[in-house]
Amino acid sequence: MHIFDPRFAPSPHWKRQPPQADVGTYRRLQQRIGTERTVVVTPSTYGVDNACTLDALHQLGDSARGVAVVDADASPAELERLAASRVCGLRVNFVSPQSWGETTPQMLQTLAHKAAGLGWHVQVFAHPQQLVAMEPLLASLPTPLVIDHLGRVDPAEGAGGPALDVLRRLLDRGNTWIKLSGIYMRSREGAPGYGDTFPLGEAFMRHAPERLVWGSDWPHTTEAPGSVDDADLVDVLLAWCPSDDTLQRVLVENPRRLYGFE
Repeated sequence: MHIFDPRFAPSPHWKRQPPQADVGTYRRLQQRIGTERTVVVTPSTYGVDNACTLDALHQLGDSARGVAVVDADASPAELERLAASRVCGLRVNFVSPQSWGETTPQMLQTLAHKAAGLGWHVQVFAHPQQLVAMEPLLASLPTPLVIDHLGRVDPAEGAGGPALDVLRRLLDRGNTWIKLSGIYMRSREGAPGYGDTFPLGEAFMRHAPERLVWGSDWPHTTEAPGSVDDADLVDVLLAWCPSDDTLQRVLVENPRRLYGFE
């Protein structure tokens, strides 16, 4: 999920007005859906300024971990500073506007090598065709790889298609994780059931339930305000999971391993 706090100014490159989605509001959401642990991801809104995320991690305490955004020139001292606040990964975004301009495969490779020195993972948000083109690079990264938002795979492709084939091969290498989040981004059926996403979600559940994690993507900045009910997203996850054991993996055991929760 993401935190947006008006105490922190957006990056000059970001033209949209960010929502107000502070830690207090998020805690009320946690009470509603029953979650306790949190992974705060720096949104593109703040460029490479992770101050809002670090403040949220401080407020949330040991039950929270962070995924930061930095540019390719980030120094070891800066990364160590982030690590001291329980940041454990870097997000590399090929989809949203970034403060440095265009994200390149070379930048991903550079950041992955920086992250590897700290035992971090890299989280990649990319279009399906970009994942297909970058398959050799993704397979060679020296860090665990987290594919954001189901790889933006089109639900109309069902359990097939070239991007899903790439994701299966990456999962088979044992170092890739898929984030079950953002299902509304490409769903044509939409809320509350997002029924057209079921073949895709169930395909991942069958293929590698031990390397799936769930995320709300709150406060859902890609969608119209108020159009996403987080309880619906929980219901979809429950429907995707074939057993209580799988649900326990996705919500408890897998994030414990990936994010280093106690």
